[in-house]
Amino acid sequence: MENQELRKAGLKVTLPRVKILQILESSQGLHMSAEDVYKALLEAEEDVGLATVYRVLTQFEGAGLVVRHNFDSGHSVFELARGEHHDHMVCMESGEIIEFIDEEIERRQKEIADQHGYEIVDHNLVLYVKPKEKP
Repeated sequence: MENQELRKAGLKVTLPRVKILQILESSQGLHMSAEDVYKALLEAEEDVGLATVYRVLTQFEGAGLVVRHNFDSGHSVFELARGEHHDHMVCMESGEIIEFIDEEIERRQKEIADQHGYEIVDHNLVLYVKPKEKP
């Protein structure tokens, strides 16, 4: 399956690319940094260097296989490009990233752009949150 995805994205099938794509696919929706991918490769006893991980993730981004996010933490995290739009909440205390879809927010954004004479080409909504204080 990974081989087909790589070929479809116009990338040559190499062992590092296949292994990194497998790590991302098995991450179950987690947003992984290059360092996270590298650690997972080490745990799987795969001999892929950190520089290769960075290079492959950049290639995957250029090919549309992954999406890069730069949340408030200052470092990039990656997730597989699954085709459907979603927004994010980032917990400022735990660093947890929560994905959500809200049709009302999407509708209002389109209305606002339209009211100003524009159409949305792309957007990225990130809410920075913290747990509510208990009374």
